[in-house]
Amino acid sequence: MELLPDWDWLHAEGWWGISPASALVAVAAMLVTYVLLTLALRWGQRRARQLQERPGHSATRLLARVLAGTSQLLILLAALLVGLGFLDLPDRWHNRVSQLWFIAVALQIGLWGSRAIAVVVERYRAHHGNTGPNQVSASGTLMSWALRTLLWVTVLLSILANLGVNITAFIASLGVGGVAVALAVQNILADLFASMAIAVDKPFEVGDFIVVGGVAGTVQKVGVKTTRIKALSGEQVVMGNTDLLKQTINNYRVMRERRIVFAFSIAQSTPPEKAAAVSQAVAEIIQGVPQVRFDRAHFKGFGASSLDYEVVYIVEDPGYNLYMDIQQRINLELLGRLQVLDVQLAVPVSRVQVASGQTGVHAQGVPAQAETGALPAA
Repeated sequence: MELLPDWDWLHAEGWWGISPASALVAVAAMLVTYVLLTLALRWGQRRARQLQERPGHSATRLLARVLAGTSQLLILLAALLVGLGFLDLPDRWHNRVSQLWFIAVALQIGLWGSRAIAVVVERYRAHHGNTGPNQVSASGTLMSWALRTLLWVTVLLSILANLGVNITAFIASLGVGGVAVALAVQNILADLFASMAIAVDKPFEVGDFIVVGGVAGTVQKVGVKTTRIKALSGEQVVMGNTDLLKQTINNYRVMRERRIVFAFSIAQSTPPEKAAAVSQAVAEIIQGVPQVRFDRAHFKGFGASSLDYEVVYIVEDPGYNLYMDIQQRINLELLGRLQVLDVQLAVPVSRVQVASGQTGVHAQGVPAQAETGALPAA
């Protein structure tokens, strides 16, 4: 008669009161859990990649990127904890297993949240055209830093609270320390939040031509604390973001056309019919210039020794050099028309009141003379 093997040793009490049979069941459960979680993760990633190729599945793309941040180490830890659940452990070890479960889940949520923040910030930069190496990145950097800090501080405090640590005093000390640090670096924080305001509100972007204060130039970089502008004279101007936002900023990026107002004056002795002809001549000159839309030309008023005109036209291109070329052409043709009309441009004239009450006229360096005689001797 064949003797059957004795399996009673599997149920005999072993280390820490755990029988070999319980240990084998725990190991099997751990391996099965690890395999199932790994297969489920791969299936979810593959399914998400398939769906993200279809239009209108932005949430699926986000899910695929988030699942890619799953930690294999935490999956192994979860499988180990499942296996420990099959063991007959003392009560204090059950509490430790529960705490480890919370830590594993909290850390994995933190990793998923960090990956989601990275994806959202990346999309924000792409949506606002900040993917180039020279584009504004302060908003994305600050947003990512702030959200990640908030996320991991929340995870850390949750883990400490689960471990039985009294976090009330810790949070209070963080608040006091935060206030002290904020007071110490308030100027830096002001520039930092000004940088966020520039990035979100976008009064200007990298590559825009702006005029702020006495500086006119092209924005080269918007940093966390300063903005760098390449001035027209060639040098780089570095301005604090807070000081920059306190001033009026003229941004020429959205300019599609340029409205020009210029004035000139003719001699006050010009006859009325010639004065009217001057306005007509200016209109004809401007209407004959390409890329220019004439608005108006008026005899505006009487100066001290001149007849003053105001002319308005629109250049249908924002280029400054083109505007100057057009203005030069108008000025040269206007000079020719005035010569044809026999109209003189106004000459600055000053009047001198002499001590005897007599009045002299001084025009462009010509000595003033009294109307009825020589000036009295001093």
